[in-house]
Amino acid sequence: MAEIESQNQNATPRSIIIKATIALVLGILVIMLPRPDNLTPEGHRLLALLTTVVLLWVFEAVPIGVTALLAGAGLILLKIQTAQSAWAPFASPAVMFVLMIIMFGVVLNEVGLANRMMFYLLKFAGTRVKRLSLILAVGCTITSTIFHDATITVIMVFAFVPVFMSMGLKPGMGHRLPTFFFLLIPLSASAGGFGTLLGGGRNPLALEILSKFSDGAIKIGFLEYILIQFPICILTAVATWAILWVLFRPKEKELIGIQLSDPGPMTGKELGVLIVFSATFVLWFMGDLTGWHYSIPAAIALLGFCAPGWVSFRTICDKFPWESWIVFGAGVSLGVSMLDSGAGRYLAETLLPLLDGRPTIVVYYGIGLFGSVLSSMMSNSAAVALMLPIVLPMADMMEMSPQAVAMLAPMTTSFIMLVIGCPPTIIAYSTGYFSQKDFIKIAIPWCLILLLICTVSVMIYWPLIGFVK
Repeated sequence: MAEIESQNQNATPRSIIIKATIALVLGILVIMLPRPDNLTPEGHRLLALLTTVVLLWVFEAVPIGVTALLAGAGLILLKIQTAQSAWAPFASPAVMFVLMIIMFGVVLNEVGLANRMMFYLLKFAGTRVKRLSLILAVGCTITSTIFHDATITVIMVFAFVPVFMSMGLKPGMGHRLPTFFFLLIPLSASAGGFGTLLGGGRNPLALEILSKFSDGAIKIGFLEYILIQFPICILTAVATWAILWVLFRPKEKELIGIQLSDPGPMTGKELGVLIVFSATFVLWFMGDLTGWHYSIPAAIALLGFCAPGWVSFRTICDKFPWESWIVFGAGVSLGVSMLDSGAGRYLAETLLPLLDGRPTIVVYYGIGLFGSVLSSMMSNSAAVALMLPIVLPMADMMEMSPQAVAMLAPMTTSFIMLVIGCPPTIIAYSTGYFSQKDFIKIAIPWCLILLLICTVSVMIYWPLIGFVK
């Protein structure tokens, strides 16, 4: 796995100082602004810290792992969180799950399953970039409605890495073709997570909050949820591919020079890893019956990979992109602080009332945009947990459908603008094939366009199926 720090290697000391100074000065300016009455002192300091940290990440003035650690230290220094509260999210269940999922990718690559999957994918889809990328986008989106988007991303990312390495397209060299694919995979996977209740924790959470808000009067079942949300995933899949094809189309029309031969019969290591991997999926699906947290099957799977000697844990650790994992931990820590300090509630109470009295399309889009911005800085489940208790009463006062608002939340929090926003983007970023600037240039227009597509779609499709009037 390439070192992500290689993306900073061309920065001069002067440019680093300038970028770091700009980020620090803007953070200081935020903290010097008068504090609103409904914003806590801790929340005020957090918004200042967030300004500096996000700018440092975007500028990539220093290695992003260093910035991530500074974010945790800044929470303590500015007395926003205690040391325990600031660092605990770095080992939260979500962060540990991402750690183990990325380790799965290393295992798939080490035993040869990644090459095998890529061989059969290319055999089916061909090597024409346009056809292959479209099939890949739709496939990642649809499968992510059932499986965790991080799982789909890690499978496809680690399948493509050896392909581009065999073509001589190494990380950190600015090649457009691999960058296109490694942006397409996580964005497509993230765009499908809202399709069924299995796609992510934000989906059942939204229904739970809606049920509590209506005192149990409004309930949406498993199949009803699929009917409401899944068809829109087809649109987000095709739209994601189209947006990247227009904005970042590679010059190459075909993958040339690929050195992938027929892998032949499956080896014992491959078969063993595949069995363990499949059993892990079964345990994840049985989560409601077992009561196990999803990190438990993942940890058991790693034992299953390493105990028979199919791959050594030292090899996994040596090839693991630790920096990307630390960055995700910092994102979760900042997200928790947004909730604890009241900064998130302040933003919601300040911005969402601006939608009062606006046309329905503006209200839906505005709510969706707010959800996307929140989800870019914290987990999408946390974003749903923060926004819905505020948005649902507001929607009720505006005589809007609470069902529609609740179902918009898991959809729109799937679209993020920063690398730290979700596990799929962190996993793809860990390859070293694109920078945060590359990501932001694509992710912001992607997010804004998909929000519009989803807003128009729900206003047309949901009344047709009788979900809202």
